[in-house]
Amino acid sequence: MKIGILGLGVVATDNYLPVLAAMPEVEFLYWNRTREKATRAAAQYGGRSCGSVAELMSHQPDCVFHLTAETVRLELALELLAHRPRRVLFEKPLTARQGQANVREEDFHEGHQLLRQARAAGTETAMIFNYRFFDHTQAARRLIAERGLGAVRTINGHVHYACWSHCIDLIQWLAGPVREVTALAGDRPHEFRSTLAVDLAAAFRTEGQATGVILGTQSMDFGFPLFDLTFALEHGRINLRCLDDRLEVWDHRGGRQEVHAIPRNFSRWDQYKATFARSIQAYIASVRARTAPPIPGVAGLTELQFEAALRRSAALRRPVDLAAEFPIDADLLSPRVSD
Repeated sequence: MKIGILGLGVVATDNYLPVLAAMPEVEFLYWNRTREKATRAAAQYGGRSCGSVAELMSHQPDCVFHLTAETVRLELALELLAHRPRRVLFEKPLTARQGQANVREEDFHEGHQLLRQARAAGTETAMIFNYRFFDHTQAARRLIAERGLGAVRTINGHVHYACWSHCIDLIQWLAGPVREVTALAGDRPHEFRSTLAVDLAAAFRTEGQATGVILGTQSMDFGFPLFDLTFALEHGRINLRCLDDRLEVWDHRGGRQEVHAIPRNFSRWDQYKATFARSIQAYIASVRARTAPPIPGVAGLTELQFEAALRRSAALRRPVDLAAEFPIDADLLSPRVSD
């Protein structure tokens, strides 16, 4: 299997390449704006350093991992699609010209056009959203079904922007698509890793009539839990707290409360790397089997749809209906499997 790697930043070299290199029968093609990084990757993991996207695509990779920064991902994605790749997996968020803490309405529209062009090129798209593969989120989804906890009724979230797009995805993965949102923005920007962003507080309603609230911030100290999500269901409650904390389950009908915790010798970053390994392994398995990817590219667009609605609501101080004001073409919502 030939795997193209676009972008060789820290996440790519620390979390993607070690996992992919451990797989049998893989061959790498690398491209990076700074050619030296691609050359170093080739020396360490084998494969070919390419001087351009066109050169990389001339070797006809089976899939391309698009791992460049979200601020430049769109332009490079459009360049890549001109060569009609079979499959592309995107880092999150799908695109964000001003960074993941400052998604704009334009990012949604540009992301929508990106997926339309991928569809026209016959390219299957996928997203990473590796938090879906955290032990506790997998357990939460399984326990909701196995215990018969019923439909989600309310959601409460407190999230650092470092985990923001992930948590928006988790909310919609566990509670269903968001239908309407009303948001309020703070007036004092906070800095995190040289990025300024204001806090956002939002109330929302899902298509299944659950109601929720979510607070996004980067003023929270990075030593605290980076997210805390609580889902109240008809017959129970699920609380997810960060990557190194616990999953707490209340089963009202079973009359029990459970706490699921990771071993003490596993850090937040061990868990983080493990979610990448599971995500990547699941994706490569789908490529080998020629089945739909575990997380389709449109999941990145529905995450941007929620964020665009938040921004519009905060700016105009009114509720926003996501489907009415930020519609997604129906054909993009059905997965397409590449030959």
